Amino acid sequence: MSGHKLPPLNALRAFEATARHLSVKNAAEELCVTPGAVSQMLKTLELHFGVALFRRVNRGILLTDAGQNYLPPVRNAFRQIVEASRRVTPAADTGILTVSVTPFFATAWLVPRLTTFQDAHPDIDLQLVTGPALVDFSRDGVDLAVRHGLGRYPGLRSERVLTVEVVPVAAPGLVARHGHPERPADLVRWPHVHDADRKGWHLWFQAQDVDEIGAPRGPAFDDPGLLLQAVLGGQGAGMLPAAMVALELAEGRLVKLADAAWLEDFAYYLVYPEGNRRQSKVAAFRSWILDAANGPVPA
Repeated sequence: MSGHKLPPLNALRAFEATARHLSVKNAAEELCVTPGAVSQMLKTLELHFGVALFRRVNRGILLTDAGQNYLPPVRNAFRQIVEASRRVTPAADTGILTVSVTPFFATAWLVPRLTTFQDAHPDIDLQLVTGPALVDFSRDGVDLAVRHGLGRYPGLRSERVLTVEVVPVAAPGLVARHGHPERPADLVRWPHVHDADRKGWHLWFQAQDVDEIGAPRGPAFDDPGLLLQAVLGGQGAGMLPAAMVALELAEGRLVKLADAAWLEDFAYYLVYPEGNRRQSKVAAFRSWILDAANGPVPA
């Protein structure tokens, strides 16, 4: 390593992204450059230090001991730069509001209601980013997130938006073929669609004191949005959160098969760093979404 000269910033960004993904290709996609460019930046950084930061194994890469020791302070430094930049920028409390949500929540609940937020706050440009994992608020530039869980997010504030009441639903055509069930036990013989672990129907039948016959049959989906599409397509009856299918029920595209609901331990929570609440755009969205959760289904 030559003196105390700082390594190139772009090379550090390439190192942090590659270490996080453990993939040159994914790092290149995130940084909007070619994999060859990322590889060259990593080589430059390793030459700068005179040590290897990654080792190649089979078709993947792993951090060396030197790389593992270097990653935490680099990641910390980037977080501090982002935080400092936010404090310096005068327009940090205006303009774009970035909200991270799960894809199903966005499609089934949030997007149909967003018109009322935009009408009330035309000065705020809302940007939705979707994904299953909780974001790094300081690194990813996200102001708020909505997540499905138990509401336990260390170091972050969380507020319950929706309690998840799971109810059995089916397409009208399937109900016409089988007849509307008179009691929960009637649904045992219906065709079913399942979530990935195939426990939804079992837990619901258990809550209704209904004994099932045999192992659960029918297709299973790891994405609730796909499960919903399968139910709408008449492939079987499904267990879905009542709040997430309120619009389909109101429009008659789905039929609720029983009033008895199974209350999940999980709920949808609004999650954000405590300091973000001081921003007027964050406070506006927080107030709106909590009101919308208690409001009517959009027409």
